[in-house]
Amino acid sequence: MSPIGCGAEKFWKALIAGENGIGPITHFDATGFDCRIAGEIKDYDPLDHFSTKEARNLAPFVQFAAVSSDEAIAHAKLDLNSIDRNRFGVLVGSGIGSIQTLQDEYQKYLDKGPRKISPHFIPKIIINEAAGQVSIRTGAKGPSSCITTACSTATNAIGDAFRFIQYGDADVMIAGGTESATTILGIGGFCALKALTKQNDTPQKASRPFDLNRDGFVMAEGAGVAILESLDHAKARGATILAEIIGYGRTSDAFHITAPEPSGEGAARAMELALNDAGITPQDISYINAHGTSTKLNDKVETLAIKTVFKDYAKKVPISSTKSMTGHLLGAAGGIEFAACIGAIQNNIVPPTINYETPDPDCDLDYVPNTAREVQVTTAMSNSLGFGGHNASIIVKKFQE
Repeated sequence: MSPIGCGAEKFWKALIAGENGIGPITHFDATGFDCRIAGEIKDYDPLDHFSTKEARNLAPFVQFAAVSSDEAIAHAKLDLNSIDRNRFGVLVGSGIGSIQTLQDEYQKYLDKGPRKISPHFIPKIIINEAAGQVSIRTGAKGPSSCITTACSTATNAIGDAFRFIQYGDADVMIAGGTESATTILGIGGFCALKALTKQNDTPQKASRPFDLNRDGFVMAEGAGVAILESLDHAKARGATILAEIIGYGRTSDAFHITAPEPSGEGAARAMELALNDAGITPQDISYINAHGTSTKLNDKVETLAIKTVFKDYAKKVPISSTKSMTGHLLGAAGGIEFAACIGAIQNNIVPPTINYETPDPDCDLDYVPNTAREVQVTTAMSNSLGFGGHNASIIVKKFQE
């Protein structure tokens, strides 16, 4: 679920067409905010997926996780009645959870006192509720957990689910991230950090990763979830295998709560660990889906990290930031970007970095500017860097028997 389309097919078509999902905020009156634009989910009606009671009691980030999981299960043709539910797990995270519920329930307290606080308040706000609800809906009784590592959340969730399967703890995992923080406090908090763009008059030009005139990221909402299986399990049920996860690395900067370490050392080590885990060289990577937030520091530091790891090949490998189209889904970003990597492998097309108009001397790599490119993609890397210094990198490749 993304601002440029709900459903894997719609998302991919919009991505390679360079469509933009950013527009004026409609969830609340953003008058007076430094940033008044966001990437909101469009054409979504909770009642298409939930009963009236469920829609009322499930926070949007939980709904997004459930809908994405349902789609992933259907796409994978996974018959829940024919698998061992005790070997079927869920690892779905969120960076923030339901900040809207906090706003609403505190307002009830202010207006009418403590007795008006909803009994659903705690279940709606806790971040593990997304994984919990997906587990309940699917009957998954294996490992069920959540990851909260800010903007690295979904990549860590997919990578850790990969490990669960490698360690023999599960045969099948639902893994990814979900977010719905485009609210008064969500937008207001990031505005206070001076992290968001102020290009309110040109929302479709506002997210411009690696461009000299970038001035901050655009917040967005949605979810990205994948079905991971052991090879034996996938083969035994005749699954259509879209790609193979071969490497995962995660590190911490141990530097600053919001700023990346200036040399990109932590991000570089995450990429190196993923490459080592995969047993491949940098030259084996066909495409990098960058974290690419459109902030001054992130884009410069990630570029440095890629140069550190890829050396001379850094200028040859296609790199793009799909956040130029979707905005930044925070804890869900790595989920939809993982899907973008799978799409690139399946179709041999690399999504573009739109709004790339003015080169930045500090960001001088091949960011696939403005137009999708046909490239033979055998192996793709997806990077995520989060507040708190969390770095994660995951590598997927074309599956071959």
